[in-house]
Amino acid sequence: MESSAAKAHATLAEASRERRDVVSGEVMDEARLIRFVAGPDGQVVPDLARKLPGRGIWVAADRASVATAAKKGLFARSAKAPLKAAPDLADQVARLLHARLLSGLGLARRAGELTSGFEKVSSAIQSGKAVWLIEASDGAADGRRKIMSLARKQSPQPGVVGVFTSAELGLALGLENVIHTAFLAGRAAGRWAEDVRRLEGFSPLLPEDWREEPVEAKREP
Repeated sequence: MESSAAKAHATLAEASRERRDVVSGEVMDEARLIRFVAGPDGQVVPDLARKLPGRGIWVAADRASVATAAKKGLFARSAKAPLKAAPDLADQVARLLHARLLSGLGLARRAGELTSGFEKVSSAIQSGKAVWLIEASDGAADGRRKIMSLARKQSPQPGVVGVFTSAELGLALGLENVIHTAFLAGRAAGRWAEDVRRLEGFSPLLPEDWREEPVEAKREP
């Protein structure tokens, strides 16, 4: 039977694996990359969970890198096969990350690592337990300003994500009228943060029409 020390070592090794970005040639942590594989129809398929079979092709997690890899045929060159990358491949990645983040919120709520509602989120911020604030993109500005004001007083400040509508959050969390949500400190928040940082390479984390100065968007787990 594998010892707990061996398991811990394997987990650490897996968490710190590095891969080479086919665009820049830079070797970096997997957390900063998107893995792609060849689909059965010869199409390039994003593999965000890094579990699909086949040789992985790794690209930096940003829109420009994915677009460059598709345009210059770097997927086919790396795979040594006639792979085709869809023109909207970067948009596909963004949509998949969007859905993956919502799924992560649902799992976190079921595990008791998420809290929602103005009063509960305010309390989590003031107690220093909130590491991420998830504000509905279509929520009222007044409530958001109050939440953000509380967050600015914390050190370190919680990160803020504002890419989901209230309806999307409600569906993911199994609740109604979800406007304010806080991700509490813990391992799950760190894993979720990895996907947040990857999404940031493809689309802004905060809506353009939020006029108040935002809380720092990125946060280390």
